[in-house]
Amino acid sequence: MKNIAIITMLALGFSLNAQVNQNVTKESKTTKVTVTDGKTPKTLTKTETRNAQQNIELKDADSKKLNKDVQPTPVQVNSTTTVSGDGVPTQINQTSFYTMNGERYQFVTDANGYKIASPGNVNYGVLRKTSNNNYIYTTGTRTSTGYFDANGNFVVETYDKGTDGVTVETYTKTP
Repeated sequence: MKNIAIITMLALGFSLNAQVNQNVTKESKTTKVTVTDGKTPKTLTKTETRNAQQNIELKDADSKKLNKDVQPTPVQVNSTTTVSGDGVPTQINQTSFYTMNGERYQFVTDANGYKIASPGNVNYGVLRKTSNNNYIYTTGTRTSTGYFDANGNFVVETYDKGTDGVTVETYTKTP
């Protein structure tokens, strides 16, 4: 009886584990530097981690065809840099990439929220978190509000005086 229960649990565990349909790549690069001030040496450790995650989808998922082709899907890339001196890790930044109107933007975390960089402007904009988990979105020409939706996209809402309405723009999370 014990053997049947163990076999059933193993079979169930293997079947549940096989249901994940994602390609996940994780790369880490660690750099150690020893600094001496003349008295005591200090070791600083910098760890850069890059995670790439891609969902696997089939082109003809509903067909009865035996060998199916894989449909290309977007890759979500996140990178994190952590510096540790004397055993105290400090996360410096985490980077995510978004697209809007055909341009690619980079969101980098900082102590107060995010900084946004575009291909033509390293200091494109700033996001600052508010008390209700929204963000104040500031660029060189405007100030708006924004939030991250359930899909991880960043939605910006701007008041337009001319139409007395709200304009909505979405930064779509991409590789």
